[in-house]
Amino acid sequence: GMPSAEVTDARLLGRSAGSAGVTQEITVGVGLTLSAGALTGGFTLGTEQATTSGTTKDFTGIPAGTKMIILTLVGVSTNGTSNLMIQLGDAGGIEATGYLGTASGTGAVAANGTTGMLLTGSFAATGILHGSCILTLEDSTDFTWTSQSVTGRSDGAQADLGAFSKSLSAELTQIRFTTVSGDTLDAGVINIS
Repeated sequence: GMPSAEVTDARLLGRSAGSAGVTQEITVGVGLTLSAGALTGGFTLGTEQATTSGTTKDFTGIPAGTKMIILTLVGVSTNGTSNLMIQLGDAGGIEATGYLGTASGTGAVAANGTTGMLLTGSFAATGILHGSCILTLEDSTDFTWTSQSVTGRSDGAQADLGAFSKSLSAELTQIRFTTVSGDTLDAGVINIS
């Protein structure tokens, strides 16, 4: 096969079958790869972390210029009833104040969060959570991020929606998965891309 080549900026010209005389142009941008005629790229999958112990899981070393992060959860559970959340951080550490938004579950009351981006409106020790949270950079000059999350429980009929915003003091370098009250994680896995 053909070797892979990292392409940061290129212009490809060519003709497709049956289009005599017509030249087509394809532009390949930063972070995309052209390999054996296939264009790939975009998101990089992080290293999966087990959520079977501890009270926090951190993803560090997020590259400068990152504009979107997707956190995924599969079978996550805790030993308590505290809402699950994400906290953002920069080179100065994780920031635990200034979050604005709400998470709400079907059949459950809504919860406002100021210490993190909530993924659940209510939670139970028997809860087994699946889903994702999309973090998007809204403004690169004041480092404002937004989140939208959709999660569902496989142990019962409950789904949760959440939406938050948070301005950091510097560029994002890390995110933390935890709970509002520090419950212990006891099942599942999480990852980012």
